[in-house]
Amino acid sequence: MSAVPSMKLPRWVELGMLPVINLAAALVVSGLVVRWIGESPWAALKLMTDGAFGSQEAIGYTLYYATNFIFTGLAVAVAYHAGLFNIGAEGQAYIGGLGTGLVGLWLGHWPFWAVLPAAVAAGAVFGAAWAFIPAWLQARRGSHIVITTIMFNFIASALMTYLVVNVLIKPGQQSPETREFAAGASMPGMHAMLGKIGVPFTATPLNLAFFLALGLAALVWVFLWRTRWGYAVRVAGLNPAAAVYAGISPARVTVGAMLLSGALAGLLGLNELMGSQHRILLDFPGGAGFVGIAVALMGRNHPLGILAAAVLFGALAQGGSQLSFDMPRVNRDMVVVIQGLVILFCGALENVFRKPLEAVFNFGSRLAARGKTDR
Repeated sequence: MSAVPSMKLPRWVELGMLPVINLAAALVVSGLVVRWIGESPWAALKLMTDGAFGSQEAIGYTLYYATNFIFTGLAVAVAYHAGLFNIGAEGQAYIGGLGTGLVGLWLGHWPFWAVLPAAVAAGAVFGAAWAFIPAWLQARRGSHIVITTIMFNFIASALMTYLVVNVLIKPGQQSPETREFAAGASMPGMHAMLGKIGVPFTATPLNLAFFLALGLAALVWVFLWRTRWGYAVRVAGLNPAAAVYAGISPARVTVGAMLLSGALAGLLGLNELMGSQHRILLDFPGGAGFVGIAVALMGRNHPLGILAAAVLFGALAQGGSQLSFDMPRVNRDMVVVIQGLVILFCGALENVFRKPLEAVFNFGSRLAARGKTDR
């Protein structure tokens, strides 16, 4: 009987079962940590689940946080398909939000239908501009994209601190934030939109930006898997030498993919500034750019997977807040530990369960081949 070659995991296992197993392992270890500090893991899980999905208010906040993670997760994924690890989504979201915020400050007296396209364009352009220099340095000078994007996160933070504290701050106040946007720069809330069609929904920060993020996820899928430019991005990311042979310029792909990545991250300000804060304030991304890395990795850099992972991390953010309120021993730092364990198992340790799964499927294929031979 001829040997049966080893097989890779089926796609449904790669994209579905493996992330679920990794998540389950992270939750088991998190439960052990919760037990170690003297609390019940089951009670903690119930509190976190109820806090994330147990009411309209909880669902609204979960999807609100998820919206930020969709923007940054898509940004990281687009760069990843080009063979680039964009660590700078946080800074790109920060500067992109500056563009969106400036539109809100200067054009907020316009009707919303006119403000929205301007805000989208400004956020995308500012975010893409902040990604351009690291992209150019990678493409033309060989500077590693990880190092330059990390450095640009710090530069973005320093620049925004200077602008908000010294230039844009509302006159006569000490708090580092601008004046509120006019009514035309306020993103319609989900409760208001659903109320117009007779569907009651509790008032939460969830707003129109959630649907914009879903639309962008669909467009990113079309771009990457249904267009010539997306094909060039994926070829250059998988094999630059083959890309050159096919007439594709890896340097051009690097710059183009990073511009698109920065533009996607820059749209976070639509949700955070126009949808919730209605002003520019310091550190409004709140780490969403870094969470976007975990969201992209857990979602296998596929828009559908990113949507699911973003909702998961949105649930961890919202449910963790409820958990720390009702179970004081599990404070915010402990919630961050739980998030870190999810990132660890779904990112760095994802291959821990890959090999056993491959062994199981290879064993099954050998049994099937032996059965055919016996017949």
